[in-house]
Amino acid sequence: FTLPPCTRDAALARASSRARRRTDARLSGAQTVDLLLQDAVCTLNTLQTNASALEQVRRERGHPQLQLQAMKGYLQRAGLMVEELDQLNIIHVTGTKGKGSTCAFTEQILRNYGFRTGFYSSPHLVQVRERIRIDGQPISKDLFSKYFWQVYGRLDETKDAHGGSMPAYFRFLTILAFHVFLQEKVDLAVIEVGIGGAYDCTNIIRKPWVCGISSLGIDHTSILGDTIEKIAWQKAGIFKPGVPAFTVKQPEAPMTVLQQQAEEIGCSLSVCPELDEYEVEDGPLRLGLAGQHQHSNASLALQLSHCWLQRRYLPGMLSIGYVHAFVLAYFLGLQDTEWPGRTQTLKHGRVTYFLDGAHTTRSMQACVPWFSEAAAQHERSAGGPVLRVLLFNATGERDCAAMLKLLVPCHFDFAVFCPNITETIPTCNADQQNFNVSVESMLTRCLDNQQSWRVLNGEEEKATAELLISSNLPLVAELRTETLVFPCILSALQWITQGRDSVLTNPAKTVIPVTSCVADKAASLREAAEIHVLITGSLHLVGGVLKHLDPASVS
Repeated sequence: FTLPPCTRDAALARASSRARRRTDARLSGAQTVDLLLQDAVCTLNTLQTNASALEQVRRERGHPQLQLQAMKGYLQRAGLMVEELDQLNIIHVTGTKGKGSTCAFTEQILRNYGFRTGFYSSPHLVQVRERIRIDGQPISKDLFSKYFWQVYGRLDETKDAHGGSMPAYFRFLTILAFHVFLQEKVDLAVIEVGIGGAYDCTNIIRKPWVCGISSLGIDHTSILGDTIEKIAWQKAGIFKPGVPAFTVKQPEAPMTVLQQQAEEIGCSLSVCPELDEYEVEDGPLRLGLAGQHQHSNASLALQLSHCWLQRRYLPGMLSIGYVHAFVLAYFLGLQDTEWPGRTQTLKHGRVTYFLDGAHTTRSMQACVPWFSEAAAQHERSAGGPVLRVLLFNATGERDCAAMLKLLVPCHFDFAVFCPNITETIPTCNADQQNFNVSVESMLTRCLDNQQSWRVLNGEEEKATAELLISSNLPLVAELRTETLVFPCILSALQWITQGRDSVLTNPAKTVIPVTSCVADKAASLREAAEIHVLITGSLHLVGGVLKHLDPASVS
């Protein structure tokens, strides 16, 4: 593979050229902004020590205060005090599945009500600026660069006095988000937990106005514990004395843990009603996000935003359904919510893409019925045979076989696997680079997933595959079944669509060569009336796909 040259050393070298670029009169204003942003992102990438940071989390599991103390130290070095975060009027949300969607609903509701909102989430899909939003939009390129260098500069200047330590990638972005929200004077900040709760660096927050926990499941077991009860305890770590907390209906065991922790910490814990229990005059509630599983997220968002409004601005004055304008802001907020990469459908001519970043068995259980229903609706108006293609990848410690097993009943004609590499040329977006996983391990994971799919579909004979590498560009693996492994997202998309998506046939995009055998396998794709593609298993995969399918999201 020829990977982008933005390595750690290259990133530092690029950062050192900032002063020269600022004084280069030949660059336009827009070019200067782009270059400064590139420098910022490449420098940010030098902090990608997630693997070592996660190992530190594992070592300090019994001593969460050590992590929070370290976060406090970094915050102070960046020129911020923990007490200042109280000014942000925070809504703090965690959970295993749906916490990002819950935050998106909540932010939209309160923005519809007229407040200036801040929203911190992870991961990003296409650009890192997506993680820090003001009034629903990623902060601009120039603002990101401006605030990045303010925070990075302060930390870099003080690192020698602290053993050369710098915060890891996620910790840095959390500090940056707090700095941006304070400087931009938001009325409130919706903060999504990264991993867990008790040990998460966002838990440096002292006084949120309300906390929420979305649906719980098994994920990040090496950090959070290997049982649902242990994970529930971790999530309950965001509870604060006297701060109301809300959750959705949970299985009995984790709910008991949440209730015990709420009682021990000294806060109320309420369970949200079902969405159809809300009284709406104009018919059933309509959500901007598709899927039955979004109903509990929407209900949690209603309770969080309502509680925040009651406590922060209108104590004792309102109840849901009491003031028409108040209710209108709620329900229009649910309807207007957009959250790319989650139960999202994009139709490009004869190719329809169904994107969902489901990456746990629980979230895949929600993805499958959504896709089955949505695809069936599109197939009824196709006017001819439709082929279904699965594009899948998963990362970390996820149980890929369990997720793939849930996808078997969808009856895909092709199963395609690729790593989370957007393309195999040096122009790859720095925002989507990952220094923590080797290309070899990513490809091995894809081949393992391919084998799991074959076994799950009754093909017990082990597939034999030889990855053919040319002098510069990798070629796709040749296999005897309708499953294929591609070296990058672009090559997978180009093969799946067979020139039927004009966005992917842009002359600016490099066409990855494939063997004649692999090209022959695509005959049915060229003949089908329509192609339906489900992209799932990883939000990073979905983000890489959106980079190619929705160029506006990269602008």
